[in-house]
Amino acid sequence: MLIRSNNQRGVTLIEVMIAIAVMAVLLAVGVPSFTVWLQNSQIRTATESIVNGLQLARAEAVRRNAQVSFSLGPGTSWEVRTVTGDALIQSRASSEGSPNVSARVSGGTTATFNELGRIVNVDTAPTQIDLDSTVLPASQSRELRVEINAGGQIRSCDPMFTGNDPRAC
Repeated sequence: MLIRSNNQRGVTLIEVMIAIAVMAVLLAVGVPSFTVWLQNSQIRTATESIVNGLQLARAEAVRRNAQVSFSLGPGTSWEVRTVTGDALIQSRASSEGSPNVSARVSGGTTATFNELGRIVNVDTAPTQIDLDSTVLPASQSRELRVEINAGGQIRSCDPMFTGNDPRAC
């Protein structure tokens, strides 16, 4: 005679449906905040990229003992070139890590650094670059700023902070 065992193997259809419902609720709650985080990460990436490009141009000008220019292109793209000979040193497309970020520039779009790391074209060089998301509403977007002074110093900051906070502009 066969003896039946009541040991269950596997899961029932009801258990699978409950697990799917719980996953759906978790995804519905988590996806919007993940999207905001991802877009704000793109703003940080674009800011760091522009700061790195400016610092590269300044360092190359000092290293080569020649003038080197940093040019901001459409979106957040940029390129660093030597002024004499117009040789491309490095470039970055805005599609590399920050396709949904816009840059608002105060001043011109080209900064030329001399052999001492100072800006030559002070009147036409950018003084600040504000970076913001093109897809998030202003209440969710974390705008960042890159500041460039005539001495060639480059700094990124957050316009939301004020006072003695080191992140303040």
